[in-house]
Amino acid sequence: MSSRRMILTGMLAAVLLAPLFGCAGAQTPKDATGRPLEPLTVITASGTHKFMVEIADEEPERQRGMMFREPLADDRGMLFEFPDVAERGFWMRNTPSSLDIIYIDPRGRIVSIASHAVPFSEQVIPSNGAASGVLELRAGRAGEIGARAGDQVQHKFFQPGS
Repeated sequence: MSSRRMILTGMLAAVLLAPLFGCAGAQTPKDATGRPLEPLTVITASGTHKFMVEIADEEPERQRGMMFREPLADDRGMLFEFPDVAERGFWMRNTPSSLDIIYIDPRGRIVSIASHAVPFSEQVIPSNGAASGVLELRAGRAGEIGARAGDQVQHKFFQPGS
């Protein structure tokens, strides 16, 4: 077989087999900007609760947050990652859907939860403790899973042993 024919045969095989082997990544859920969502787990007294979250780890993403967005599905959220540990405060400016705002320490422990934050409000909602991460979920979702201060959030951003 000529080298040209071998190349063409190989290309044809790649095209035909791609749906079988190469598309697993195509099913990974994406955020509004096309970045893959990441798994996050909240462990409460009621069990283990899995979410797929958008990551806001750069200042423009953190400032935009859930502004001008549709409500979150039950298994979705947004995780805000900060490079430092500090008292945090969030507001709901230009956010049309009520949210639960969960403040998290660097070890993944929930510091506090602000349930049913008021849409479009510019009132700052404080963390009431030092946090490096903030998880936003659909309003009422934290209560549905029984999340409380002290519960564990697992995600690669948090270091439980530190």
